[in-house]
Parts: sequence; structure tokens; C-alpha cells
Amino acid sequence: MSNSYFQFKQFTIHHERCAMKVGTDGVLLGAWAPFEGLPQGARLLDIGTGSGLIALMLAQRFPQAHVLGIDINEEAVLQAQENIAASPFAARCNAQCTALHTLTQSVASARSTDGTPLFDAIVCNPPFFEEALLPPDTGRRDARHTVSLPFDELAQDAAQLLCPDGRFAVILPTPAFDAFHLQCFTQGLSLEVRCDVKTTARKAPKRTLACFRKSQDVTRRNDDVLVLTENVVRSTAYATLTRDFYLH
Repeated sequence: MSNSYFQFKQFTIHHERCAMKVGTDGVLLGAWAPFEGLPQGARLLDIGTGSGLIALMLAQRFPQAHVLGIDINEEAVLQAQENIAASPFAARCNAQCTALHTLTQSVASARSTDGTPLFDAIVCNPPFFEEALLPPDTGRRDARHTVSLPFDELAQDAAQLLCPDGRFAVILPTPAFDAFHLQCFTQGLSLEVRCDVKTTARKAPKRTLACFRKSQDVTRRNDDVLVLTENVVRSTAYATLTRDFYLH
């Protein structure tokens, strides 16, 4: 039986009430998201925050930023709020139970009246399974299957919520990347950097980290490959990426 919590260096994540537990994908995205150069008071959004893991990682990495995590699962949001409240970042981090499209409409409405700012950066570890037979557990279904957040809707809403030149970072199964890239391109989000993730050097990539930018004038950075294990232990590159978070 898995533990009901996961201890990081600066915060603890309890996740027993969340459909999706702390996992490598979330840790990778939270540690990797290339959001350097954020302005003071930057606004960051974590779509599908679950336990609040990625939101708290971003709050730790970017002390000048305010982070909002959203999720449609009420129990997950309550647990995320508890995790945030117990962390050193409670003053700059929050979780809210709302659907992405609802947030997009709310922000659009507020901007028309009081100029509410958009987000400087957005992250998402989206649901990506597409099986026709869905699991009976609605929480797990919403967390894992694209029926709850189709790629086209995710790309469209992210583009609307980003400020000019804002960034949008995701982690996806590598076979799904091209389809998602097309949806982002359609919404005016240009690929800035891609990092394929392999469990070992000899295996094909299973995950792809990608950062898109809301700009047509994007200087494409060199793509990268991250290998997670070497000789059955965490690789030097993976250990370096996550050294501010993992205890060991």
C-alpha cells in the first residue's frame, strides 16, 4: 500500500484523497518548466492541480510569483488547499475548484470591466488516455482521460489566458505530442523547447516535456533528451533537475 503523503525538502504532499498520486510526470514538469525571467508579481496557473504538487514546486522555484492551481475534483482541491496551507508558500499559492473553461470566461469578463491581468505562465499535466471504455471512478476518469479536457480545448483556453509572450509548459506521452503541438500551433502558441524523457538510454522516449510561447517570433532552443536512470539509479541529469525537491 502506498504512503498517504510524499515528503519533499520544503513541503509535504498528502494525496490519499486525490485520484492521481504524486508521480514522476508531475515532478518532472514542476522542476523543468522553463519560466526564467518572470516579472515581479508574475501570475502562474497550474491546470489540473490535483494535490497541488506542481503549484507548490513553482511557488518554491519562483519566489516572485503568485500561483493558482485549479481542478474540477472538489476533494482534490480541498487536499491541495491543506497542502498549500501547511507549506512555506501559503501567502503566494492557492487552489480553486473550477473548470478551465469557466476560469477562462471569468477572466475574460473581469478584464472587460477592471483589467484583470492574464497569466504570465501556465503548466498542465493533462489527462491523456483515450480509451473508449472509461473507468467507473469519475475522479480517476477525469484525472486520466481526455474526455474531461480535450487537447483542443486545453490549447484554446491556455492561449486565451496567457499574456502576450507568456509561456505554456506541459508533459505528454511522446506519441501524443504531435497532435497536441498542432492544436497549440492553431491557437498561436509556438514551440520554444522540447525535451524527450527516457527511462533508460536504450529505450524510446515515453514522455515529452514541451514549452510553448504565445508569440509568432520565437527563437527555438535546442531540443534535449533526459534519461531518468543509469545503472538502476537516478541519472546525474535527473538528480540535478530535482535536487531542490527530492530528499534523497
